[in-house]
Amino acid sequence: MNSHVKHSPIKTVNPFTNKIEKEFDVMTSEQVAKIIDNADVAFKSWKNTPFSKRATIIRKVASIMRERKETLGKLATIEMGKLLAESIYEVELSANIFDYYANNAAEFLADKPLDVKHGEAFLSYEPIGVILSVQPWNFPYYQITRSAASNLMAGNTMVLKHASNVPQCAQIMEDIFKEAGLPNGVYTNLFVPGRSVSAIVSNPKIKAVTLTGSKPAGSSITAAAGENVKKSTLELGGSDPFIVMADADVQEAVDVAVSGRMWNAGQVCVSPKRVIVPKSLYNEFLDKTKKAFANLVVGDPMDAATNVAPLSSEQAAVDVQKQVQKAAEQGAAVRIGGNRVDREGAFLEPTLITDITPEMDAYFEEIFGPVFMLYQYDTIDEAIEIANATEFGLGGSVFGKDTKKAVEVARKIDTGMVYINHVTGIAPELPFGGTKESGFGREQSPAGIYEFTNAKLIRTTSSDKAY
Repeated sequence: MNSHVKHSPIKTVNPFTNKIEKEFDVMTSEQVAKIIDNADVAFKSWKNTPFSKRATIIRKVASIMRERKETLGKLATIEMGKLLAESIYEVELSANIFDYYANNAAEFLADKPLDVKHGEAFLSYEPIGVILSVQPWNFPYYQITRSAASNLMAGNTMVLKHASNVPQCAQIMEDIFKEAGLPNGVYTNLFVPGRSVSAIVSNPKIKAVTLTGSKPAGSSITAAAGENVKKSTLELGGSDPFIVMADADVQEAVDVAVSGRMWNAGQVCVSPKRVIVPKSLYNEFLDKTKKAFANLVVGDPMDAATNVAPLSSEQAAVDVQKQVQKAAEQGAAVRIGGNRVDREGAFLEPTLITDITPEMDAYFEEIFGPVFMLYQYDTIDEAIEIANATEFGLGGSVFGKDTKKAVEVARKIDTGMVYINHVTGIAPELPFGGTKESGFGREQSPAGIYEFTNAKLIRTTSSDKAY
């Protein structure tokens, strides 16, 4: 390939081979403005479309996704590298979320009566307009779904700025929406680089913005939304703690923690990134973790025998390795891995790090790759202190046989979600979101559909009554 050819920033680079598969033209500002205009026009009719008709279309989206889950899964694996089985699972999960909102949106958004002394009062939940959705590459279908399913069923329209390395996943979802019968303009892709997003937020026809991404991206989006008096929701990653209680089944905890950490090559916001174990179990836990690592197979994500995939890009692999190297330079013990795999592709060895202290960057930051950080504690208060010693607050886990005690610990962890005896999970009916620098707002569950609706109070009374 000619090294002097200028490539588009919107392109598929297969991380298994690091080869460019397909490129997309970057849209001009005029094209973007026209798409937003069309979304605004579409909103005027879509908001008045009955829930039953919206639900028929959204259920069709779910049906098409299930029918083509292998095709969709392979595309995600080609674009961002995850294991094929994980990609197919993601498609199935996304279809379930579409069905969840198709089946429940009318009930969630029904008028809510309020208790008043005379007359009547109720909340009317109404859509607000065009939503800008800015999404990352690590779950290319699920991230679209998390914002699209609730907002489209609420009567909003949407423009999507997806990550620049998964344009084919973005395009195939727009195609599926159209095939399912979604009217023109209700959902449209924007093929633009990230630096264009703040200007798009300022378009007066954009009424709100939802972003999943990095803290710098979130700060930029929040500033642009605030300057233009627009609501935003943010999910900005996490460094989830996984606290092991003294009564835990060690082998089970190891198996769950290792498989959870290697999920999507460690590129999951709610992955158990910091495993916190009592000193009484530490040596046993470390030994069993080493044995679990010995069974990890790094390789072709299309091969069912592989359980650790490449990272999403060559740059991602470089960046994660630098974080591991810095931890080692600062005194952490790299027990396993830490190096690039000797083969083509964006691979990094599964890595086990111990002896991490508050003087090290790794103690506080998020490492978005197959890097398992093991801590030990004397008392449960110390475990909670370690768990909360980061500015992130997305998910977390507590592992132990006494679930009542585990719940007590969970209440003291500063995150938006805590799972007992399980890594932080995902289900349509459960709210997803965090606190602190992991962002604000919730997606999925009933909460997700209220974020971008106007809860309008309607009150009937008479002129001689004050309230």
